[in-house]
Amino acid sequence: PALTGVFQEMFTGECYFINGTEKVRYVIRYIYNRLQYAMFDSDVGHFVGFTPFGERVAKRWNSDPAEMEYRRAEVDRYCRHNYPIFAPFSVERRVPPSPSQSLQGHS
Repeated sequence: PALTGVFQEMFTGECYFINGTEKVRYVIRYIYNRLQYAMFDSDVGHFVGFTPFGERVAKRWNSDPAEMEYRRAEVDRYCRHNYPIFAPFSVERRVPPSPSQSLQGHS
């Protein structure tokens, strides 16, 4: 019989801003079939593996000076550079409560 299946591999890049761009944290997560196998966190400064495969990948990436320089620079190149684009949709977005959002019950 033919082998069939659906496999999903993805990564997410996340920027966390504290007090504008004064303190910025960059996190990239690598996920395969809904399981995070590796992650880079700029606050930690290197890749961390969460599965046996992820540990091997993290070790390989951490031993590559060019990869590490590229990832560490993402805080400035990706997060700080795009802050003016991100801020109106995330950081500065505040939605005041409306009467329809009240948690009080109706009598």
